[in-house]
Amino acid sequence: MSTEQQYFEKAKPLTQYMDDMTTKKEESFSIYDKFDVPADDEFIQVLKEKTPHILVITEDWCGDAMMNNAILRKMAEAANVEVRAVYRDENLDLIDQYLTNGGRSIPVYLLLNKDGEVISKWGPRAEMVQQFVMDGRAEFPAKEDPSFEEIQKEFYAKMSNEFVNNQEFHLAVYESIRNTWLPALQK
Repeated sequence: MSTEQQYFEKAKPLTQYMDDMTTKKEESFSIYDKFDVPADDEFIQVLKEKTPHILVITEDWCGDAMMNNAILRKMAEAANVEVRAVYRDENLDLIDQYLTNGGRSIPVYLLLNKDGEVISKWGPRAEMVQQFVMDGRAEFPAKEDPSFEEIQKEFYAKMSNEFVNNQEFHLAVYESIRNTWLPALQK
C-alpha cells in the first residue's frame, strides 16, 4: 500500500481539482471569491516557515468539500504551501485509514511534514457547521414518514445555501483547521 506522501506525489493540485469539478464548481468558486484569510495570522506565518504538504481526500459532489476546499485553497495560497487532492472513491484504501465515526466522510485533510509523515488530520467539518447539520437533521421525521424525503431535500438545499453564503461558517472552518494544525506545526 502507498504512503500518504506517495499519494500526495501522484495527486492533482487543488487548483486543478477545482478547475476539473463537474458538480458544485460554481458554488465552490463563489466561496473562494468571498473568503479572505485573516490578516497577520501567526498560523499563515508558521505554514510559510514549515512548508508542509497537504493531502486532500475529497469528491466534488460533496457539499462539505465544496466549502472547505475553497477555504483551504485560500489558506494555502496565502502561505504558499502545496495542496494536492485525491478522489475518495478511487482511493478507498486511503480513506479507510481516516474514517470519521466509522464512515468515509469527506473532506479529510492530511498535514504532512517534510519527511512525508502525517502530523495532523482535519475534517470533515468545523464544530459550528457540524452543530448546524445535526440540529437540522434532528428536525427530520422518521424515514418511514411520507414527508421525510421532501423535508430532507429542503434541508439539504438550505444547507448548501448556508455553506455558500454564511461567512461565519467560512471563518469557523478556517479557525478549526488553524486550531487543529498550529500545535502540530509548532512541535
